Amino acid sequence: MSMIRDLRAAVRPSQRVARSVRVRPSRRGAAALAHLDPAVLPAPPVPSAVVDCGIYRDGRRVVLDSAPTPQEAMRTARRDGGFVWIGLHEPTQDEFAGIAAEFGLHPLAVEDAVSAHQRPKLERYDDSLFTVYKTVHYVEHDCLTPDSEVIETGEIMCFTGRDFLITVRHGDKGSLRSLRRRLEEDPELLAKGPSAVLHAIADHVVDGYLAVADAVQDDIDDVETEVFSPGRRGSAPRGTDAGRIYQLKREVLEFKRAVAPLLRPMQLLSERPMRLIDPDIQKYFRDVADHVARVQEQVIGFDELLNSILQANLAQASVAQNEDMRKITSWAAIIAVPTMVCGVYGMNFEHMPELGWKYGYPVVMGFTVIVCLGIHRSLKRNGWL
Repeated sequence: MSMIRDLRAAVRPSQRVARSVRVRPSRRGAAALAHLDPAVLPAPPVPSAVVDCGIYRDGRRVVLDSAPTPQEAMRTARRDGGFVWIGLHEPTQDEFAGIAAEFGLHPLAVEDAVSAHQRPKLERYDDSLFTVYKTVHYVEHDCLTPDSEVIETGEIMCFTGRDFLITVRHGDKGSLRSLRRRLEEDPELLAKGPSAVLHAIADHVVDGYLAVADAVQDDIDDVETEVFSPGRRGSAPRGTDAGRIYQLKREVLEFKRAVAPLLRPMQLLSERPMRLIDPDIQKYFRDVADHVARVQEQVIGFDELLNSILQANLAQASVAQNEDMRKITSWAAIIAVPTMVCGVYGMNFEHMPELGWKYGYPVVMGFTVIVCLGIHRSLKRNGWL
């Protein structure tokens, strides 16, 4: 037992020392800590969900010796001026709790930001705006199949205050690194404050909508061409087109859920004066709202066009089935003639027509063939064969 205790002491000396310090702190050390300024106390570690944390003053990023924590950045900005832009990626409740307390974020908005799966919206609180954007990414594919994923969505939540902007991103796509670098190259725009960043994010998301709409349009054109192209049944299994159309319609519906609810928040940001939105920036939200309305019209058109294509495909399938039934019925009518003749002569009667005649068999067979050819010609002339 003594050997085991010695081994534990050798493996974990730091833990034993830390435990002894916590249990029996010196009075001098406690008194010294009590008189320290909270501003110079060691800052808590940066949460792992923080992607970037920057302080911006007069349109330029403040360069520090080390990366600040969100709390340090906020204290610096409030002391020296400027604003803070914090980017997070899928934070947990514990990781976001300290930031929410530091910036005074509303609990309901914090809950939405952490749980995600929200519809695009704009909510106003006392000292902040909470906006939700749905990011849309087009999934490249060689050919569309009934189980292809065409649209991949994510979310960006923005907390906008007088001197801060916090972005919470969910999903693997929709990174804001390139947008941050582009804004940092435009100090004049970045000097407008957090509202300029909020507009840039909205414009960035909606530009993604436009690109995805063009790509989806190409997929719909391909499906439409295949549905109405002649001779396509011989090269593709029956029913494949309906599955592809239905899958594309489901993806367009997901696209619609991302675009349609965003129009009203963009109109509010462009029409109603808000104290957290710079008046010079507010007019630019009108352009974003116009782009959202354009994409919404495109998506509605996609949905209606896919409905028409699906109905046309089902009608073609019904016509093809009718054609098959007509061909089967025609051949059944032709085969009925020799079947009837053979049935009659297969009966065991002594007195049959031309039964004892030398040329009776060839005459009956010739008559049967002539009747079958006549029926075939008649059905083919009427379009049944």
